[in-house]
Amino acid sequence: MLKKTIKYTDYDGNNREEDFYFNLSKTELIEMGLSKEGGLDKFLVKIIQERDAQQIIKMLKEILRKAYGEKSNDGKVLMKSEDISRKFECTEAYNDLFMELFSNPDQATEFFLGILPADMRDEIRKNIQNNPVINTDNA
Repeated sequence: MLKKTIKYTDYDGNNREEDFYFNLSKTELIEMGLSKEGGLDKFLVKIIQERDAQQIIKMLKEILRKAYGEKSNDGKVLMKSEDISRKFECTEAYNDLFMELFSNPDQATEFFLGILPADMRDEIRKNIQNNPVINTDNA
């Protein structure tokens, strides 16, 4: 799970700093992969290779929507629902995070790795570093 502290200005003009929580479970990753031709990893490489901004934006929104949740005080549960995701999407915190990730591939990569299950991170990080198509160090 990733805890992301976001500074933003709310709709009343108040400066805020809040913690937001993001996580994708293995089940959610499998579901996302099944909905993409060739699987999630191949789909991501394809849209990055093609610089398909429309698909990149759509995928980023989907990832944020599926990963966002509200953590229980005891840390046992990350509650997710359409209502919770929609409420987050309607905040300036969401807008600021979206623009940060869309405009900075390195931060987007680190964000994505941070929301993955811990036992998957190292393998995916290795694949990213070994794939010149998606390795932002080569950009």
